[in-house]
Amino acid sequence: MKQNIQQLIDSSSMSKLQYGTILVCFLMNILDGMDVLVISYCAPAIAKSWNVGPEALGIVFSAGLAGMTLGALFLAPFADQMGRKKMIVLSALLMGTSIMLTAWTNDVTQLIALRFISGIGIGSMLASTAALTAEYTPNKSRDFWVSFVISGYPVGAVLSGLVAASLVPASGWQAMFKLAGLASFVTIPLILIFLSESIDFYFNKQPKNGLAKANKTIIKMGFEPIDAYPQPETKSSGIPVKKLLNDEFRIPTIQLWIALFLAFGCLYFLTSWIPKMAETTGLSLSLAIYAGTVFNVGAWGGIILQGYFSSKFGLKKTIAVYLILTAVLMMVFRWFIGSDWLLFVFGLLGFTLQGGFVGLYAVAARMYPTNFRTTGLGWAIGMGRLGGVIGPAVGGVLIGMGFMMASTFMIFAVPIFLAGIVTFYLSSKRIS
Repeated sequence: MKQNIQQLIDSSSMSKLQYGTILVCFLMNILDGMDVLVISYCAPAIAKSWNVGPEALGIVFSAGLAGMTLGALFLAPFADQMGRKKMIVLSALLMGTSIMLTAWTNDVTQLIALRFISGIGIGSMLASTAALTAEYTPNKSRDFWVSFVISGYPVGAVLSGLVAASLVPASGWQAMFKLAGLASFVTIPLILIFLSESIDFYFNKQPKNGLAKANKTIIKMGFEPIDAYPQPETKSSGIPVKKLLNDEFRIPTIQLWIALFLAFGCLYFLTSWIPKMAETTGLSLSLAIYAGTVFNVGAWGGIILQGYFSSKFGLKKTIAVYLILTAVLMMVFRWFIGSDWLLFVFGLLGFTLQGGFVGLYAVAARMYPTNFRTTGLGWAIGMGRLGGVIGPAVGGVLIGMGFMMASTFMIFAVPIFLAGIVTFYLSSKRIS
């Protein structure tokens, strides 16, 4: 008996297996947030220990983001061929190994190399978890669940920030990298035991024994097993990057890439430099770290509410409003420097910027069909991260030239405003 499994998922209550898949993907994005932001929280201590300037730190930040770009562009698409679960395990191994080894670096060159390798794992992890979540959730709540899973990123940033605020001053920055690496290794058994492979992956690739494996998952979800593979959406071979630029997807794909490029540049400028810039305003090292933490606390709330608002008012409108509000906040930021409201404004920036930014992942998850969804997500993230590579490096140059925080914020308000406009006019028929 054949069934349309996606229609059953859309019309049925979610099962324990689906919630379990979502929670594991959420956990992996917590690790992503921790592994990305650990360098930012440790940057002031590393700068003092090694006597390096902002330009060198900018290269370190950008090296990690360059790795994330390559991971999203060239490693993540293999999830469409080998499976989401295997790619998530491989990504966790890359992250854990490189983060752990970072604790034993003793110069900037070694630090750059290991940040690059960890970035490769982080880039492929984000795309794979977002794609897997989209394939296990009902259509009516898919945007919320994809956003929820990606909201693990700021949760990891907050948790690592809270730990770093006490651990780095007391035990040194090396201890923070050891702890982050250990956390990544601990999750690998959880992935192997509790994470289920995508049913859509089995249906589209039709591997040997894939039908039996798919049926095990289908039964656990409370549905009747099927006796034959359904017809795949399209026949394809290799990694279908070219499909992203065919007649149906070309214009919305380019629009999505532009929006993510601009948003990534602004986001990673802020996440990389907030602790260091906050310290220059006179805050202590611990309070400077908390500035980044507050930014990510706001982000979590913004992401969750964005998922809710998107289901009510549409993805494009919601994301555009979030990003344009971010530009406004960055333009008026100078009025709050030196005031008691400074940390609150950091929280608002996290709310609007990351809330809107994460919504672009949900756009990609909706825009592309199953047989090249991870490729679409990976390339969207990867092309966007080219902006993420440039953002921190440009920030380092501006700060090194003597630009004050307020002036730098005003410069970066321009690309985030343009990202909101591009998102509002995104032309995909699959997205409201």
